[in-house]
Amino acid sequence: MASIRGPIIALLIALTTPALAQDAQSFFKDKQIRIIVGSAAGGGYDVNARAIARHYGKHIPGAPTFVVQTLVGAGSIALGNVMQGSTPRDGTVIGAPINGMPTSVLFTPEVTKYDPEKFLWIGSSNRETQVSYSWHASGITSLEDLKTKDYLAGATAPGTTQVDYPLVAAALFGLRYKVISGYKSTTDIHLAMERGEVQGMGSNGWLSLKTLHEDWLREKKIHLLVQFNFEANKEIPGVPTIFTLAKTEAERQALALMVARLEYGRPFFLPPDVPADRVAVLRRAFDATMKDPEFLAEAEKLKLDIDALSGEKVQELVKTAMATPPDVVARVKKALEGGGK
Repeated sequence: MASIRGPIIALLIALTTPALAQDAQSFFKDKQIRIIVGSAAGGGYDVNARAIARHYGKHIPGAPTFVVQTLVGAGSIALGNVMQGSTPRDGTVIGAPINGMPTSVLFTPEVTKYDPEKFLWIGSSNRETQVSYSWHASGITSLEDLKTKDYLAGATAPGTTQVDYPLVAAALFGLRYKVISGYKSTTDIHLAMERGEVQGMGSNGWLSLKTLHEDWLREKKIHLLVQFNFEANKEIPGVPTIFTLAKTEAERQALALMVARLEYGRPFFLPPDVPADRVAVLRRAFDATMKDPEFLAEAEKLKLDIDALSGEKVQELVKTAMATPPDVVARVKKALEGGGK
């Protein structure tokens, strides 16, 4: 009996493997795939996801249709919890979180019900630069002003860079950010800036700012104060990076934990346990979409920066972030305890 076990197992594998491959190639025919964006409709993440959805399906065998929905809540923690718990695990639901969602597990484990390392990351459409900016009438025009003048910064919720980055910068370097959280969306914060209710945003995506308010940049209605990035963005080389303020290795490590999420700036993921062959199909289709001339033309029209990462690379970056030493996590967590008022 033992002598025939090996050949039988080999035969079963040979028969099963093509079936699995065929499932991945045929599964998505006549399906609808949902992309759930973990931030408000009309914001940068939403605009980005909708542009991708218009082109993604043609690169997937069976050409499924796409629909984009939004789920706002706690810096995409609500999205993470839903994707961990109740969404189908068959490849028909994709999450598009803000990039702070994976590391929220390190800072607010009491409300996060997901493990970002178990999510199956499909890819990211770009690396991201975050900028702090003020309204032209605010009296805040430079990084130097942030050292001496109180600055009311509008924000949505803890877990977003809008809250987290200015709080960490204030704790580490004494910058006088006063974070006012609770706004529903970036659009609402921008309206509050125009009304004089807040003086600006402590941090927001450069991509989002260009997409939503190129006119503000052109008409000099805002001042760019500092960029949260490892290296200066070539488009705004005169704006200092937050790392110019770091004087110690501990400060640099704390900043690196926060800024690392920008390397996978606009990520997309599947819930755990989606069959590996379907994950592979969706990853390679995402890669193809990022090179699609029609998508790139639309992205240029919408002023979306495309600097894509593969799903495998995003998976690796998330794993690295989650391995941050506990003492560094504790230092950053302490800085975040204010949470915005």
